[in-house]
Formats: sequence, C-alpha cells, structure tokens
Amino acid sequence: MDLQQTIRHNCDISDARDNGIYSLCTLVLKLRNLYKWEQGLEPWDEPDSKVLLDWIDAKENYWEEIAGEDLAPLPMDGSSFDPFDISKINNKFRGQNLYYGAGYGRSLKSIFFLAEIREEKTANGRPVLILGKEQTRELSAPFALLQDGVIIIRREPLRFFIWDQVQEVRTASRLPLRFALECHGVPSGTELNQQAFKKNLDRIVDGEIPVFIHHEIGELREEALASKTAKKLISAYPDSAIELTVRAVKDILADTNPEGMLGYIINEQREASLGFYLGFLDGMRKLLFPEIVEAFKGFRDDRDWRKIELARDHGRAANLRRAKQLKAAAGSFDRGNSKAVKARIERDILAPLGL
Repeated sequence: MDLQQTIRHNCDISDARDNGIYSLCTLVLKLRNLYKWEQGLEPWDEPDSKVLLDWIDAKENYWEEIAGEDLAPLPMDGSSFDPFDISKINNKFRGQNLYYGAGYGRSLKSIFFLAEIREEKTANGRPVLILGKEQTRELSAPFALLQDGVIIIRREPLRFFIWDQVQEVRTASRLPLRFALECHGVPSGTELNQQAFKKNLDRIVDGEIPVFIHHEIGELREEALASKTAKKLISAYPDSAIELTVRAVKDILADTNPEGMLGYIINEQREASLGFYLGFLDGMRKLLFPEIVEAFKGFRDDRDWRKIELARDHGRAANLRRAKQLKAAAGSFDRGNSKAVKARIERDILAPLGL
C-alpha cells in the first residue's frame, strides 16, 4: 500500500475496533457522513437509501475482517514511521501543503487524517492551521483539536457538524440555534429556510472558526484539570459517565477561561456565536453548566452581556470545584482501588447531578 492507502487503512482499523462506542443512531449518522465524504457529496445531499444501506453493510463486513489487525507504520521516502509520530511525518510533508494528524478521541478511539492546508495564522500567539479538502479521515472526524501545540481546525467536518446540528432547529431545545441563524440573516421560524442556509453555510462556518480556535486556546491555557489527569481517568473508565464528566468539565473550564471561547464571545459581543454555543451544548455540559442556560433565556430579551459574564464566572467556579475533586480522585487512583475511586466520583460529582 502507498502512503495514502496506509493512512486510510489505519482509519478503517480504528473504525473497526471502536465503532461500538457510539449508539446505533449516532453510528448511522456518522456512517452516512463518512459515505458523503467518500462520494464527494455536500452536507445537504442525501444518498439513495438502498445504496447507503448496501454501503454500510459492506463497510461493517469489512470491519469484521480487519478488526484484529495492528495499525500499520506509514511508508515515506524508503522509511517507515509510527502512525502517531506526527512531528516526523509532517516534516516529510513540508512544502507539499499537506497536514497529517493523529491522536486519540472519545473512549481513546484512534484518530487519523490527511488534509490540505487552507490557511496558516496565529491567534493569541499560538500557531493555527485551517485545513481544507481531506484526503483521508476516520469515522469520528473531530473538527477542532490540538496537535503538538498547534491548533487544528478541520473545515470539512465543521461544515457537516453545523449543517447536521441546525437540522434539529425546529425542536424546542434548539431555540438558541434559531437565535443564531436569525443573527446570520437565515429565517428559521416554524420551518428552517434550507435554501438560505445552504447559501450562507460557508459564510457561517468561516465566521465561527475563530470561536472554535478560542476553545483550543482555552485548552492550552487552562491548568485546573491537566490533560495527564484527564487521560488517567478516561483510560481507567472509558465509555462511561465518568469519562463524559471529565471531558465536559475540561471543556467548560477551557470555554470559561479568560482566553477561551466564552471569554472571546463576550469580549467581542458575538450574539450569533453565543446562540451556537448554547445550541451545541450536549446533555452533560448542560448539567454541569446550567448557569449559562438560564442566563441566555434573559439575554434573548435584553441583550445584557453582564448576565452572560456572571454566568461564566459562576459556572467556572462550580467546575473548578469539580476539577479539584477529579484531581484528588486521580491522585489516589491505582488499579487496586479503581472501584473505590469510581464510587468516590459517583458520590461527589455524579449523584448531586442526579446521575
């Protein structure tokens, strides 16, 4: 196999090993988007159902064949490289306008991708790469991540994410998304204006990229819950409420950091971005950050940014306390007392949330 084929094969092995981390519904949605990417379709293009189902069936059969394989080293210039050695691999790509990414995502699923570099910039003194057309990718395709201190924004997965999220705008829980779209001039009353959304999608995506960059800046600046501590707990309790809690606390602290996403939104008074922030909050982050949900209800009426700033402060304080509890639990952890540490986290953090 050549280089690109090897990267894609490693993506397939990752998907074969770890597709079980997703619910059936989520897995189907991710497979649908993977199919669209493979076929060069736009987010709004819906494939024929039979064709898609046949493709999914073939993909799952292929996964069964390769699930036991080891990840392959990458062949480059007569040498081979560990697929996670992104520094050496990207040195080989220098001058080719390509970026190779690798790492671990939810439940420690391996992530690999190869994409064209669309833009290089800095933000708050940090290097940023905006990636365009993707040559290889795996199922999860996170659109914002840190790689060796570089902030990476993957524009193609971000387009699909925003498109898919907004399709649920009609539900009552997605009022913030409706607010955000209206700020962007996209009507979204009882029915989303799909044509207007298509026309404005790229403008919306490019306008929101700086906000996601600031989430990653917050991750870099935030020290209350170190990555080493988070990884220790996630590896001990993968695909569990504890993993979701650790990730959510870490995300909220990054967002509420003075240089993080919410700090940027507040300082720039970005109303649409605030709507998207609330609209994209998942269940666990809503539970851990109810202050922002309540503040936004009043903000829609009076546009008083002091409400949002106060919610940021209170939410940050609450999650700093949770981070301290998680840090203490991780500090006392070893394989011999994993059940006791689990019970401690459930008692101190999960039980008060009703989990």
